[in-house]
Amino acid sequence: MTITTAEENYLKAIFKIAEKEGKAVLTNSIAGAMNTAAASVTDMLKRLSDKQLIKYEKYRGVALTEEGSRVATVLIRKHRLWEVFLVDKLGFAWDEVHDLAEQLEHVQGESLVDRLDTFLGHPRFDPHGDPIPDAEGRWVYRQQVRLSVLQPGQRGVVTGVDDHAAPFLQYLDQIGLGLGVELLLTARTAYDQSVQVLIGGRAEVTLSDKVAQNLFVKVS
Repeated sequence: MTITTAEENYLKAIFKIAEKEGKAVLTNSIAGAMNTAAASVTDMLKRLSDKQLIKYEKYRGVALTEEGSRVATVLIRKHRLWEVFLVDKLGFAWDEVHDLAEQLEHVQGESLVDRLDTFLGHPRFDPHGDPIPDAEGRWVYRQQVRLSVLQPGQRGVVTGVDDHAAPFLQYLDQIGLGLGVELLLTARTAYDQSVQVLIGGRAEVTLSDKVAQNLFVKVS
């Protein structure tokens, strides 16, 4: 069975939405993720259903079949391995690699991705802190929470980001926040839920609630 690049992109989007929301994925959610009209999504869902890659009931949402989930997992695995390669081996910054990996993830060849994984030393997480499934489709998750749930006086180490947009990552670089950086939440403003954090024991900055919602930390 041949699966087009567009179909792969939809499967990946459905997988990620379901992972985040934990329920059947609605057409409007897919349209938002794919930045397209609901009518176009409906046409694609019919194609994916005909190929038995999804289970789709009108007005009741979409769920991936076992094969659809496998295809999406392989695609995510390739994307995140390519991001590791681009950052660790080619010196790209973490805000530069998403679009490149979007192209590279569609390169076919199981042996290629397996060799890439071996070459990189079987990394478990990508440059944004997202888990990389292994060749068998198994995921390794770690204990982490959003920075927004920490209370004043709690410390944490940055483990990941939920927003991969370049402007957000560039902002984190500007204030010295990246993976592995330790921070101390010193205060929270009741009015807007912004937080003050001490970064690496040196610089204190104020982060909006939106920023805090998009940062994952391991409480230390």
